Amino acid sequence: MSRDAKIVVVGAGFAGLAAAASLVQAGFQNVKILEAKERVGGRVCTTKPFTENIIELGANWIHGQNGNPLYKLAKKHKLLAEEALMDDSEGSRDYFFKEGGAHLPDKLADEVTSRFDKLISKAFDEKLPQKYRALSLGDYLDASFAESALASSEDGSRIFEWCKRNECTDEATSSLYEVSASQASEYITLDGEFHNTLGPGGYQAILDLLLKGLPSGTILSNTAVKSIQWDSQGNKSKEENHPVRVICGNDQIIQADHVIVTVSLGVLKQQARTMFEPDLPKSKLDAIERLGFGTVDKIFLCFSERFWPEDCEGIQLVWDEGPEDKAVYSSRDEEDDWEETWFKKISGFDAVARHPTVLCGWITGREALHMETLQDSEVGDICLRLLRSFTDWPVPDLSKVLVTKWGHDSNVYGSYSYIPKEVNGVREQKALATPLPPQGKASHSKPLQVLFAGEATHENFYTTTHGAYLSGVREAKRLIDHYSH
Repeated sequence: MSRDAKIVVVGAGFAGLAAAASLVQAGFQNVKILEAKERVGGRVCTTKPFTENIIELGANWIHGQNGNPLYKLAKKHKLLAEEALMDDSEGSRDYFFKEGGAHLPDKLADEVTSRFDKLISKAFDEKLPQKYRALSLGDYLDASFAESALASSEDGSRIFEWCKRNECTDEATSSLYEVSASQASEYITLDGEFHNTLGPGGYQAILDLLLKGLPSGTILSNTAVKSIQWDSQGNKSKEENHPVRVICGNDQIIQADHVIVTVSLGVLKQQARTMFEPDLPKSKLDAIERLGFGTVDKIFLCFSERFWPEDCEGIQLVWDEGPEDKAVYSSRDEEDDWEETWFKKISGFDAVARHPTVLCGWITGREALHMETLQDSEVGDICLRLLRSFTDWPVPDLSKVLVTKWGHDSNVYGSYSYIPKEVNGVREQKALATPLPPQGKASHSKPLQVLFAGEATHENFYTTTHGAYLSGVREAKRLIDHYSH
């Protein structure tokens, strides 16, 4: 029976490709992937804009090793960075600069960043003390750091503000005051090196492994989905014995027994109320609304020659006062002054593997969304001014600028999910992942008509590529188990 089931997967990111590959491997012969874009990969986007070497516009690393299926795949197929690249980075370090150009002492920077890392680890790896559990991640960090001797140092406090701004990149938020402190412990950090760098093929090489397992013609690219009609037994001709109709943007209708929806939470936030017929249950709509989904962008600056030292891993910008100052966020509705200083959200500019003359700036949240409305050349000019005013190094003019715009990409609307303050993440992620109608529902409906995958549906590995991958495998297994009974 399973061989004949018609299954449509919406989205060709890691979740969609993993679901389809798992189903095909299990013997399902009628699997199609509908992808709105021309390319596959979703929030993975490997390109070669500067040289013959790759640049990752989206996902950059494999996070963790033990129990990580993508790390296992990459290692097995020799897709990880060569040892030489890993060895080169061991002696390198971040250079921290104050506004006005003073280079902050390495010892102080190391002490503060180490203290910050310990506090973050406490939130993620342990249960927080009761007094912190109702707080936002930002408030917990402030309260904990205030107990440290480092807090009495003005420069130490400024570096701590940099740490919070930098952490926003991991959380995909405008501010850590928006993120739950107590829910962080639900996220599981896999053991082993956290930032595993991929080799010269980048993430595309892992995507290619999954694509190899799919029969030719499985993926229909440039095929956006307009609506999904499910659970309707009426209005069907005798030929239509499938419970789901997928209406594509070109008005093509595809019938299916099961649809696995792997679009981003950002797309669901925009379209969930109009995309499904009948409407999604209230619990699922509430989950879509309550879970957070933020934007992280990269600014690639390509120079004709390198101006930073060989041992410099990154140029980090420490402002006298930063956008992680809580007062800035408490007055967010009263004025838009932050738009004038959006660039203060750039935590720094990091060296890029295999690109000796390229730096990558990171920016998140509402400031990233504002930056996306500007011309690339304007963004490049502002970044040049920052580099010249913070360092005394001879910064040359730019030869190329490349800015990502994930927040305004209508097929994603952002980068990855987070758990907002006062939201029960596990409950909402479970609600988001619950299939429709659920198995065992006492009705005439065929079960498992619409299933949901993607990083935002994974309780322990949200935000990650392996979370997306495992969620796709999870939904494929749900169908495999359904037909094996």
